[in-house]
Amino acid sequence: MNFALLKRLRPRASSPPPASDAHLRLGARGEKLAARYLKREGYRILARRYDCPAGEIDLIASDGRTIVFIEVKTRAESDGPSDPTYGVRSRQQERNARAAQYFLRQMQIKTRPCRFDIVTVTWRESGKPTVEHFKDAFQLTPSRRGGPL
Repeated sequence: MNFALLKRLRPRASSPPPASDAHLRLGARGEKLAARYLKREGYRILARRYDCPAGEIDLIASDGRTIVFIEVKTRAESDGPSDPTYGVRSRQQERNARAAQYFLRQMQIKTRPCRFDIVTVTWRESGKPTVEHFKDAFQLTPSRRGGPL
């Protein structure tokens, strides 16, 4: 992997969202917690909030030799129960796939296995969040992904 190029591709640290954007702050907290969780599970975080012309990926990590593209979904418990993968429908999956392909081309990665995971973070009223990790949460058929991943 081209680590020098990876350093150039990492987005610069951005300032936290304004206080009025509570949902954005909640999402940023969820992404931070998801990254810590994945590190404890042995993943190596390669990029956070990877943004490119093809789209954005919340987290990109390596799990051994596998490159993992991770969508983080964060919600407050008061939002009520929901399917954790609800926010990652086919349109979002296709955007993630295009951004993943862009990343792989930029990093000149051709032979490593890849997968798409979802990490959900639910902030409980008690203040203690729950993290769930859905490995291989979705697959893209060759006709939908526009080339090999």
